[in-house]
Amino acid sequence: MNNNEIIPKKYLLHFIMLVSCFMLWGLLNNMTDNLVPAFSKIFMLEATNASFIQVAFYGAYAVLALPASIFIKKFSYRKGVLLGLSLYILGAGFYIPAAIIQNFNLFIFAVFVLASGLSILETSCNPYVYSLGSLETSARRLNMAQAFNPLGSLIGIFMAKFLILKNLNEATYEDRILMTTEQLSEIRSKELLWVCIPYVSLIIIALLIWVFFKKVSDTENQENEKLDVLKSIKKLIVMPRYILGVVAQFFYVGVQIAVWTWTISYIIVNTGVDEATASNYYLLSIILFIICRWICTYIMKYIKPIKIMLVFAILGVIFSIGTIYLPIEYSIWSLILISASMSLMFPTIYAVALSGVQEEVKVGAAGLIMAILGGAVITPFMGKAIDTGMFSFVVPMFDGKIAAMRSAFIIPIICFIVILLYCIKFKED
Repeated sequence: MNNNEIIPKKYLLHFIMLVSCFMLWGLLNNMTDNLVPAFSKIFMLEATNASFIQVAFYGAYAVLALPASIFIKKFSYRKGVLLGLSLYILGAGFYIPAAIIQNFNLFIFAVFVLASGLSILETSCNPYVYSLGSLETSARRLNMAQAFNPLGSLIGIFMAKFLILKNLNEATYEDRILMTTEQLSEIRSKELLWVCIPYVSLIIIALLIWVFFKKVSDTENQENEKLDVLKSIKKLIVMPRYILGVVAQFFYVGVQIAVWTWTISYIIVNTGVDEATASNYYLLSIILFIICRWICTYIMKYIKPIKIMLVFAILGVIFSIGTIYLPIEYSIWSLILISASMSLMFPTIYAVALSGVQEEVKVGAAGLIMAILGGAVITPFMGKAIDTGMFSFVVPMFDGKIAAMRSAFIIPIICFIVILLYCIKFKED
């Protein structure tokens, strides 16, 4: 095998189908981001309560990642993919009864089951792609696969915009509290139908991918592989590059999900437009994210990935400051540019942290997927900052909801600084 070959020909079809999985969870991640403003309106929730959708979604990653690593270490990456897709199908199916009885808590449960499947899928697919070739090209291969993830995100945003957000009733919170139970139920019934349609329809695609991986053989050799997770963990926690990589990944996922979750709310609060119009800016953020990830994947041929990430972490701090302090006609663009600065971070942190872990890659991969818990911790914390205005004192030139929303972007600054410190520490390795 040519060590400079990014994707060996014998694994090309596997890679294509794995890319389909990357697109699937990217689509679902970003469609779920839009459930926060949607459920805020449908169920008349405050930002903190609406963000429980993200707690359930990304909390599932933390809960299921380690069991998933045990599963794929005992069986295989392929069987992990099959299990992950099966749980996604089950979770998406729960959306139907949740919509029928109009129960937010059942939606939370459905999101948790669905995300549990995605957690297992991601825990399996990332090291699966990592293993389909030489170590020398692993970062580029993983960045290439991850570059298709935001394409799925883009599709998810379109689906959320035109199927979910566009079909929200125009009635405001004030209008809804004056309605009778029957009137409110009728409105919610139509809104929740459109929430269900994209999630349930994607079951067909998940089934097609499931059939492919059911029919193919495992690519890795499972012979004589002993299952000793505790021993693997003991080895991993004394590797600074790895353990600090998990910390960096926690803060990266936290900043990505928090920024994307509150982008639409930021636009609405600062400009007064509706959800569907505000989603155009979110869409632009994802397009820029995709473009920058592809550019970075190419540049990695000439510059070490971690050095590129160092520059982008600095830019992330600068753009977050701009989002807080610049006039609205410029701060919106700073907000959009935050997505550009995040574009290469997840796969780069993943590849850098896993380099050198050798046979512990499966458990190591689980730790990096568990770090997705950052989305479940930092997103609601930022929601709390928005609800309470706890950091409003840093923007005395603004007041009310605008001050609360803008000042909450102190949290992304902190996250980018953590990533920056990781880059500085290991940039010469």
